[in-house]
Amino acid sequence: MRHVLLIRNVNVGQRGQPSTADLLDGVAAAGAVDAVSVQSNGTVVVESGDPSALAEAVEDALGSATGIRREVFALPMEVIEAIADDHGDRPDASRRELTVHAAPAVDPSTAAAESAQRLGGCCIVATGEHAGSAWAVVLNDVERQSNGTPVIERVAVTPATSRSLATLRRVVERFGDGGSVLSPT
Repeated sequence: MRHVLLIRNVNVGQRGQPSTADLLDGVAAAGAVDAVSVQSNGTVVVESGDPSALAEAVEDALGSATGIRREVFALPMEVIEAIADDHGDRPDASRRELTVHAAPAVDPSTAAAESAQRLGGCCIVATGEHAGSAWAVVLNDVERQSNGTPVIERVAVTPATSRSLATLRRVVERFGDGGSVLSPT
């Protein structure tokens, strides 16, 4: 089954960051030899029957290779497609982002979540979870801001990582239902 790995705190090619080859070598060392890096932000598409185990193995492999342990979250392509479909055509889609973290999902109506959203300049508009990973779609107050990660980390008290709706749409267009086979370009 096709999954999207979202690797936290990766900016491929920047000083102190892994290269694309390092990233893909780490994913291959974890058992996903057909992985494709989609962007420089740690978004990787893989085929996996056990994405939770793969995510943990990728964390270990990247930690060994780079000396920095980075959290890795896995969501099935069908979840990414559903989120992109539900939120990608909204008039405010350019201010929306997907933030992924360890389960359980955040309840945006709690006092702590409401306070974090107000202070963080965003609003959680949807949440869910799948096989150990939880997600939230965050609507930022201001264009070109990314407030999902700090807000979700504050509320969930766990590391998180975010991707824009534009990134999700590119992943779905290229690798979603009927998309290309996994092969580097």
